[in-house]
Amino acid sequence: DEVNAFAFPGGYFYVNKGLLLAADNESEMAGVMAHEISHVCARHATKRLSKAQYLQFGTLPLLFLGVGGYWGQQGIYNALGLGINLELLGVTRDSEREADQLGIQYMWNAGYDPNSFVSFFEKLKAMEKEKPGGLAGWFRTHPYTDSRIAAAIDEQQDIALRVARQP
Repeated sequence: DEVNAFAFPGGYFYVNKGLLLAADNESEMAGVMAHEISHVCARHATKRLSKAQYLQFGTLPLLFLGVGGYWGQQGIYNALGLGINLELLGVTRDSEREADQLGIQYMWNAGYDPNSFVSFFEKLKAMEKEKPGGLAGWFRTHPYTDSRIAAAIDEQQDIALRVARQP
């Protein structure tokens, strides 16, 4: 029943039943689908997995320092794992921003109203019951809904200006 969709490398994406029920029209659903297609086309998951591997390989020498015995090694291991995860969250947030931007462009090009993208975000914002606290915000995988709405409106205005300039 969760309002969510997710994409996998290779072009497969899945939509939860809750998202289907939350969308009021085809255009809102097209916005979600355009967002997920954007993740696949921009190879976000592949890039994130590659970066994780490089970061893990880069930290291997630190595990052999032998500092502090068992507990020292566990501390280094946990700190490195947290650092890698926080770095990858930044990549994820950037990926979400890019997928939003590309999704709006895909909607526009496919003939859907990109305002549906914003209306669905506003619906999600209304569904959010509580905002995350200070530390919980670090672990969010998506930018805050308010900033996504503002960026979506900006992208729509940019598209409209580009179209208006075309002969």
